Amino acid sequence: MKPKILIVDDDNLVVISLKKVLIKLGYDVDICMDGGKVEESVSLHSPDIVLLDIYLTTHNGLEILKELQLKFFHTPIIMITAYADVKIAVEAMKLGAFDFLLKPIEIDQLAIVLEKCVRHLRLKLEVDGLHDILNTDKLTRDFFGKSKPIQRILNIVEKLAKSEDTTILLEGESGTGKEVFAKYIHQSSPRKNSVFIPINCGSIPKDLAESELFGHEKGAFTGASHKTKLGKFELANGGTILLDEIGELGLDIQVKLLRVLQERKFYRVGGEREISINVRVLAATNKSLEDEVKKGTFREDLFYRLNVANINIPSLRERKDDIPVLSYSFVKEFSQKFDQNVKRIDDDAITLLQNYGWKGNVRELRNAMERAVLMMDGDEIKEQHFHFLKTGDKIDNSQSLTFELKIPSDGVKINVVLKDLILKTLNITKGNQVKAAKVLGLSRSKLRYRMEQLGIEVTKSIQ
Repeated sequence: MKPKILIVDDDNLVVISLKKVLIKLGYDVDICMDGGKVEESVSLHSPDIVLLDIYLTTHNGLEILKELQLKFFHTPIIMITAYADVKIAVEAMKLGAFDFLLKPIEIDQLAIVLEKCVRHLRLKLEVDGLHDILNTDKLTRDFFGKSKPIQRILNIVEKLAKSEDTTILLEGESGTGKEVFAKYIHQSSPRKNSVFIPINCGSIPKDLAESELFGHEKGAFTGASHKTKLGKFELANGGTILLDEIGELGLDIQVKLLRVLQERKFYRVGGEREISINVRVLAATNKSLEDEVKKGTFREDLFYRLNVANINIPSLRERKDDIPVLSYSFVKEFSQKFDQNVKRIDDDAITLLQNYGWKGNVRELRNAMERAVLMMDGDEIKEQHFHFLKTGDKIDNSQSLTFELKIPSDGVKINVVLKDLILKTLNITKGNQVKAAKVLGLSRSKLRYRMEQLGIEVTKSIQ
């Protein structure tokens, strides 16, 4: 479905030109040429974006903006004017305008601003969906993101989830969401109506690990003076248990865990009665268990028993396409928590987040968004709000930007090389000069100067 734009302008020539260009750019277009009927037109056409002229013959565009913001808060409004007045532009942005364009409107600039609007709207839809998911215990595919690595993992997860008792080992860096994936496996399995019990093996004192996992009888050891305690395996009977950070378990408890996996039976600490259980076991680790086996800190037989099926959760660096949606979902969460009115994340901030190293993965991203929302003023998160992120953790993209220039034996003129480079870049950006300038590391004015110098045709403007 094409995004719909409402043009509000009483200049017939501008309206005709704009409509023609917008249709060519792939948008549906409606028109309102009466400042007194703007609200009626927005209600009637339900546009995704409004292009609003500030100086209408009989009405003030800023006053119309105020009214639209009250009744149609979620509709992005782009202000347009023939007068380059900084004060008016600032006032429009304060009143909630999404952006501000000067006449004559340059086509490539208009296209970029509209793309930004559409991207904002799509993210909002996805975030609203994520928010609904976050408010329920039920997880869906949309919760995890839409990047190719995540979709590939989810396809595997859903196939393995169909089994009732297949043991699965989840591997991945700290903070990648292994527990959330484990919960999704449980909810997608035949055991979904039974309990899901996660236990972090790294947080259990070594001398209490056996009691935590298998329970104990009254008086079994010093401190066990109360009634019989049920362990996590017994509590999870009929459902699923997640042994998170399983590589932290000591060798002595690994032996007992192996028996439970093989026979589905165990004794409570100090108990004389063997207890049978029906539990699906999932395990997670941020270590390489194969390496731990080689070091002698993890039993080889237990590793093979756990590694019936293996899922490697990708790091956030491998799924950068999910960062905008995840960021917006966290912004919405913390805006409500801290009573903030954050409406959007600036494009430069999104770019910074996508280029950052994220050693702590999704958990670190969530923490960064919490701090940014808590400390900011205003309604837009900008690049400056992430000054606390260490620049040394940014991903080095220099290797991806290198290329080999082949020079013919009889030489080549530098202008020929420059012209070819600019033309190929414009081809990649589909004629978008702003994007091309960014790719080439030039200012837009410098690029246009070079284009004129080399005889490359400049894109026409809407007058």
